[in-house]
Amino acid sequence: MDIKRAKKEMKDSLEAYLAKDAYGDYKIPAIRQRPILLMGPPGIGKTQIMEQVAKECRVNLVSYTITHHTRQSAVGLPFIRERVYAGKTCSVTDYTMSEILASVYEKIEQTGKAEGILFIDEINCVSETLAPTMLQFLQCKTFGNQKLPEGWVIAAAGNPPEYNKSVREFDVVTLDRVKWIEVEENYPAWKEYAHQAGIHPAILAYLELRKNYFYVVETTVDGKAFVTARGWEDLSQLLFVYEDLGKKVDVQVIRQYLQHEKIAKDFAAYLELYAKYKKDYGLEKVLEGGYGKETIEKLKYAPFDERLSIVNLLYGKMEEWFRRYKEQMDYVTELHKELRRCKEGSSLCQILEEREQWLKKQTREEALFPEERHLHRRVQDRLEDMQRMKSGSDLPEPDSVKAFFQKDLLQLEKIEETVQRSLDTAFDFLEEAFGDSQEMVVFVTSLNSGSYSLYYLKDHLCEKYFLYNKKLLTEEQHQTIMEEIKDLEGEKEDEFTIHTLS
Repeated sequence: MDIKRAKKEMKDSLEAYLAKDAYGDYKIPAIRQRPILLMGPPGIGKTQIMEQVAKECRVNLVSYTITHHTRQSAVGLPFIRERVYAGKTCSVTDYTMSEILASVYEKIEQTGKAEGILFIDEINCVSETLAPTMLQFLQCKTFGNQKLPEGWVIAAAGNPPEYNKSVREFDVVTLDRVKWIEVEENYPAWKEYAHQAGIHPAILAYLELRKNYFYVVETTVDGKAFVTARGWEDLSQLLFVYEDLGKKVDVQVIRQYLQHEKIAKDFAAYLELYAKYKKDYGLEKVLEGGYGKETIEKLKYAPFDERLSIVNLLYGKMEEWFRRYKEQMDYVTELHKELRRCKEGSSLCQILEEREQWLKKQTREEALFPEERHLHRRVQDRLEDMQRMKSGSDLPEPDSVKAFFQKDLLQLEKIEETVQRSLDTAFDFLEEAFGDSQEMVVFVTSLNSGSYSLYYLKDHLCEKYFLYNKKLLTEEQHQTIMEEIKDLEGEKEDEFTIHTLS
């Protein structure tokens, strides 16, 4: 299954394992809560979905890479303890608490949440001395004589033997005690995530042309050559920051993330083209309606990879605006919720104190995604601004707060107008350049797969979007276009033709 389905399976299992009956007992007793084992290639997001599931389900997460542990750190260190048996005092061997289990208890104390996920990575790469201990852990949820607390679910991940020389195969005894989930790399599933995660538009545009380069692991005379989903995502973050800092990303930089010489060179060549297209076509001005007939004519006769790159560039810019709209809408909604309390009699000072305590609690429990944390911090900063500014106003507090809030509403309206105008202009531009073509289908398909674009479009009428969505996106047409793109990939397998750089 793909990583999206694997995440759903993990989330469903967690919710089922933590479900309780009317008496507060777990509906599935601990002995029947099979550890969940994700088995699949490296770098496809197995560890990441654990973090997402833990936050979405509001439970703890403790992660360990088991290859970093010895039997002593997993089980605990031996020490001599005196016990009395049948009236006789005896010296017996006992063990300190496992480092791993101690981390679980520390997390419970830190967050105040009793339930969670204990995630063991690279579980099938344990040393020979640790293997029996891990089998006991999977079977009995104990390390030595220490038991994992109730309400904690065991999840683990491993790589197939073709990706790791240290892999130890599980026997039937072990496999019969785990919930085995086979995970495979899948570009369409990752693409959906990529739109939500804000992966750099250049990467998304490139992979539309080179889907077969999304995930590659090869054995060469020089060793392993590979490109993974993790590599693309980490490179995306670097591209954004390098752009902000005015630094150049060349093949040597790319090679540090895409550890496959051919693909690294190919993407470096495309990145140059991408920057050139962005400059030559002036896409910022295009979305403002500032393009002429010569731009349209140039695009009409451009090669397919150039036309597709322009479409993805337009979509990438639109997605920035869609994201800004959603962020502002979420901010205004959260701010309005708090300001209503002023109308109901709460003071700004009281609201600020309560929110500060709430934010500290959420931070301590590690319950917020970064974007949620930024949203609440932004609201907190705005409330503090209002608290300072109202002291210089002659208006009663509810009225002065309302006046300040109007500025935030006005900013939302400006963003909304810009998004609508830019979207209409993008459709006009593509219509003039391509008409009812495959490029238009690609653009509308991207709108249909982006979470930010869908958030905007569900509440805003865009006649051309609904027209082309209905007219072009039949299953047959979409399949035809995907086949055409696949054919193009075959024709351009060796390298990009940098036809516009000469």
